[in-house]
Amino acid sequence: MRTLTASTARTLGAVAMLGAVTVAIAVGLFGLSIVGGVALYFVIWWTLLFAVLPLRNQAETDPDRMVPGQDPGAPATPRLREKAIWTSLVASLVFVVTVAVLPLAGL
Repeated sequence: MRTLTASTARTLGAVAMLGAVTVAIAVGLFGLSIVGGVALYFVIWWTLLFAVLPLRNQAETDPDRMVPGQDPGAPATPRLREKAIWTSLVASLVFVVTVAVLPLAGL
């Protein structure tokens, strides 16, 4: 996980690659169109991102690091790159299950 989240470019590449592979699987196995697959994956990914964002957040407790106007509940280290990878993994699983269960062929 650390190598994937070492830089923004690596994280974006991993997220894009995972999404592309997942959509390709859905297109090949379940007859989904490419545009429909990308749109459905994007909606699932974006929805799950808001579910993953608050996980494992700890508020900043060091008064020296607080800046004027900062919300006291703001996370000290939000770990957004790690959360993007986890969101992609969970979204891929939810996407494949959704396409397998629901009759979306031709979408």
